[in-house]
Amino acid sequence: MGRTLTGFALGIILTLLVGVAVWLTIAYSGAYNVAATERHADTVRWTLDKTMHSSISSRANAVALPEDFTEEQVAEGASAYAEYCAHCHGAPGQDPAEWSRGMRPEPPLLVEAASEWSAAEIHWIIDNGLKMTGMPAFGPHHEAEEIMALTAFVSALPGLTSEDFEGMTAGEGGHTHGQDRDGEDGASASASEAAETGNASAPAAEAVDPEDDDADATSADD
Repeated sequence: MGRTLTGFALGIILTLLVGVAVWLTIAYSGAYNVAATERHADTVRWTLDKTMHSSISSRANAVALPEDFTEEQVAEGASAYAEYCAHCHGAPGQDPAEWSRGMRPEPPLLVEAASEWSAAEIHWIIDNGLKMTGMPAFGPHHEAEEIMALTAFVSALPGLTSEDFEGMTAGEGGHTHGQDRDGEDGASASASEAAETGNASAPAAEAVDPEDDDADATSADD
């Protein structure tokens, strides 16, 4: 019995030593290509993505949100989004800036990807940022009200049209950031409908990807 336990313990120690040796070899040899022109290996991508989702999910429940977002919050968030986020994440009717597609992971297109996150998770991402993704933390440099407005807008984003977005951001000089995909002129937006859509599609305490390179998911914006 004693020999069995000793052999088991030695096996664990040997496995750990081999793992450390492999880790140090990768770190010091330069074997792993960190160039953004090359996508991560599937195992690395899955590990980073799963770690990110689990980390956000376990922390977002502590986020306090209002029962409903107001149309004023959605409209205010649209202006902030056009200024800070559209160049990386795109917007209704607009592609992101071409240079953002060279980032690894690629910033997710939030017109589609925002529906995969709850409002609490979106708020947590905007507030805290995400390591190794290019997503900055807004919390240290932006007012809580602006972060809440961005949360309201991003939560409503999947249900908005290009006309809605252009109407909400018309006060910013009549144009929005990013590359116009369809060239349509914006009509007046319905921010109240957007607020309702946002709260319906992103409940306050529902349980967002660092490394989905193909059509990603993380982050809410840069």
